[in-house]
Amino acid sequence: MEFILQHKDPSSQARAGVLRTDHGEILTPIFMPVGTAATVKGIYHRDVRDEARAQIILANTYHLYLRPGMEIIEKAGGVHRFSTWEGPMLTDSGGFQVFSLAACRKLKEEGCHFRSHIDGSKHLFTPESVIDTERTIGADIMMAFDECPPGDAPRDYAAKSLDLTERWLDRCFERYAQTAPKYGHYQALFPIVQGCTYPDLRARAAENAKRYNADGYAIGGLAVGEPTETMYEMIEVVNAILPDNRPRYLMGVGTPVNILEGIDRGVDMFDCVMPTRNGRNGQLFTAEGIINIRNKKWEDDFSPIDPQGTAFVDTLYSKAYLHHLCVCGEMLAAEIASLHNIAFYLRLVGMAREHIAAGDFKAWKETMVAKLQRRL
Repeated sequence: MEFILQHKDPSSQARAGVLRTDHGEILTPIFMPVGTAATVKGIYHRDVRDEARAQIILANTYHLYLRPGMEIIEKAGGVHRFSTWEGPMLTDSGGFQVFSLAACRKLKEEGCHFRSHIDGSKHLFTPESVIDTERTIGADIMMAFDECPPGDAPRDYAAKSLDLTERWLDRCFERYAQTAPKYGHYQALFPIVQGCTYPDLRARAAENAKRYNADGYAIGGLAVGEPTETMYEMIEVVNAILPDNRPRYLMGVGTPVNILEGIDRGVDMFDCVMPTRNGRNGQLFTAEGIINIRNKKWEDDFSPIDPQGTAFVDTLYSKAYLHHLCVCGEMLAAEIASLHNIAFYLRLVGMAREHIAAGDFKAWKETMVAKLQRRL
């Protein structure tokens, strides 16, 4: 895996580059649609690729481990063949899902005991078993196993959590070195920088992660309840330490404004369920602001959903028609809105890349942030 830094914005920390994987190139900054169960919910892979123009998607280790299970994934020849997604893929470690979904979880030095949110069955994730699971899934980029503490965790809890995460990180890289990819393509392992909202813990975690000379680095444990400005402060602390010549991935963030502010602070990769989750509830993100398509004001608006949009749904369907589908509870409403939102997120980071290359990202970002926050 190779990361080439191509442009730097003169007025911010924003960067543009290219990340080369065995399944294709990724132009950064990039948004990665979340495909929890090896699919981006409600959208055909064809449209994720051709209409939204996604270059890489996520799959979730926790969910795929529980269903369909590793035996099926391995028999299929890995997640690329199983899902028919031919481009790059990334898997998270399942740490956040254990934190947010699993019932009766219990952290120990060996790993995390938890009960499935599906059927209550008992399971154990260890750093070693998670690496083995991610090897079997076969994504191009794997995440190390960590604990994700809540955003308001007290300092003593955050410090103990980071101690555990760093010990687990050692074990992840040991297991990574002992194992090989199963399907003939290279798999990178990214450490996850934790430390909650404490700058000294974040700095310590970034310095520790840097020791591994990894192919890239992830920033985790943000957008989990802490104030937005605190999140931005933590990004600045971490990115001042992480190496310039590796991609930086901000996990699970966030709104279009969050993404532009992250790019401003030197982040290269993003993911979030917001485009599809909010789309299923009738919220559309556009370059002019946010639309709640369920509002009565749209019932007789026959203008295109988004005249500036790049997906076919943006100009084929009217706001009135999408409003009608939403209030009727039609599945097509969620599909249209989800595809629109994913395409918008990809268009937004594409525009950011163009302005970084042009050297005027900072001024463009300030204008865009003001627009993106409007309620239409």
